[in-house]
Amino acid sequence: MLSRPSRLSAAALALAALSLPLAAASAAPPAIDAGPVQRDADVLRDAGVTGVAVRLDTPRGTVTARSGVGDLVTRRPVPTDGYLRLGSTTKAFVATVVLQLVGEKRLSLDRTVEQVLPGVVAGAGNDGRTITVRDLLQHTSGLSDYIYDVFPDPGARTYFADRWRAYEPEELVALAVRHEPAFPAGTRWAYSNTNYVLAGMIIEEIAGRPWEQEVRRRILRPLNLEQTDTPGTRPFLPHPHTADHQQFTAGGPMVDTTIPYRPFDSGADGSMTGTARDVNRFFTALADGRLLKPSELAAMRTTVPVPRDSGHPAGTRDGLGVFLTPLSCGGGYLGHGGSGFGYVVRTAVTTDGRRSLTVSAHSRSADPRAAARQEDALRDLVDHALCRTE
Repeated sequence: MLSRPSRLSAAALALAALSLPLAAASAAPPAIDAGPVQRDADVLRDAGVTGVAVRLDTPRGTVTARSGVGDLVTRRPVPTDGYLRLGSTTKAFVATVVLQLVGEKRLSLDRTVEQVLPGVVAGAGNDGRTITVRDLLQHTSGLSDYIYDVFPDPGARTYFADRWRAYEPEELVALAVRHEPAFPAGTRWAYSNTNYVLAGMIIEEIAGRPWEQEVRRRILRPLNLEQTDTPGTRPFLPHPHTADHQQFTAGGPMVDTTIPYRPFDSGADGSMTGTARDVNRFFTALADGRLLKPSELAAMRTTVPVPRDSGHPAGTRDGLGVFLTPLSCGGGYLGHGGSGFGYVVRTAVTTDGRRSLTVSAHSRSADPRAAARQEDALRDLVDHALCRTE
């Protein structure tokens, strides 16, 4: 369903037109054609996603689209600008706070983890003396991803058995450093949620307050992002929201996973919630320089290649808390997606900050072919929305 401006009666419209000078009336921009965004949302639904929501903000106005259902039981519609689990989109907020601390000369990207958090990263070949803050933010640390320790058996039984369990950040890091690093720090790239658990710990060590408080103080309040939250282990989304559904085995049932899996949905690597409106405002402010000084924004945008088998579109590069992805029409967009059991969120803002987009897909398939079709449809939606000129 598309958002449309409220209709005026013919008489009211005529009266309004008479009251305006001819030049002003003719200068009014035409409404944005929301049809292409809706069609792409419907393609994603037809690929098997139970519920889809899209918000595109441009200088010309906002387009929203909804497709599918808000849950599989009542078949209610997907809400407009409903609350979302942001998953790893949280990392962009955390990286922004770290870079603000760098801009304040309270931290350096070249400081090592050992210098900030003595003794935390050690053992099994892991050495905090060789891993820098930059390595954490850019996923070049080589540290093992703790999620394989907290969800070793990928099935519905494990989800229901362990979804209420919560870990302290130090516990998650301890799980990760039991494993040998994948490579020496700074030599390669591999995504690891452990990196941002450590980034959250570093914020608290340097700022003297938990990362959640710093995100609220430095980003949410200044930008008036009232619908964005750092809920920690609180499991329930505010209303309205779409239900999330995970298929754990190919051909199996869609399981309602709206309750998050706390072991990897409650920390600095992926716990935040919000709305598409707020997320777009955050990434727009990030892109246009309102949150970071020029030198720190340049550091955020300094990227390394992402391997082709990483699951990202070809040509994607990783900065500090954001990815830079090429567009088919030239140029690229910045963003950081998020996912968990039953949901995928994609965020994107053109590098000039003029067009921002958030897409949420509220189910995930266990069939690799269906998942690939959904991923292709999601990538096409983002590319079309940002490339299209009105």
